Amino acid sequence: MQRNPDNVMRRVICDKLVINIAVGESGDRLTKAIRVLQQLSDQTPVENFARYTVRTFGIRRNEKIACHVTVRGEKATDLIERGLKITDYEISAKHFSESGNFGFGVNEHIDLGLKYDPATGIYGMDFYVVLKRPGFNVPKKKAKRGRLAPSHRVTKEDAMEWVRQTFNADIRR
Repeated sequence: MQRNPDNVMRRVICDKLVINIAVGESGDRLTKAIRVLQQLSDQTPVENFARYTVRTFGIRRNEKIACHVTVRGEKATDLIERGLKITDYEISAKHFSESGNFGFGVNEHIDLGLKYDPATGIYGMDFYVVLKRPGFNVPKKKAKRGRLAPSHRVTKEDAMEWVRQTFNADIRR
């Protein structure tokens, strides 16, 4: 069945961008990573805790080891653009999930346009982009809750096409 490409309800949009910095230890390095995320997003990052103890890595359960920030709207699209520019607008098809989301990594945060500070150092980060279509809140709302039809879900192919059209990126197989 052919879908109408002009239908506004079929349009794929960026729901949110989650930027994660995994430091692997609490303390000064984590504080500096939080500062980097704060400069990048103008928002307050959230600290993540270790789920369990891993002796070989020196991580204890419930120790703060990472931080992340969720960005939405125009700012999210701008940060995705800056992140993809570092990867030369090239992303692998393996980076896309079946639910239509995708992620990629950046090795150095200074490539995103932040000024290098010797006291802070250089941090790598993970970008994870969640895509949706209009009407995705129907299963989540409290009153008159409905269900999301399988044909309305964002697929891997939809997500790859959205990245191609929005950012003119190259997706390699």
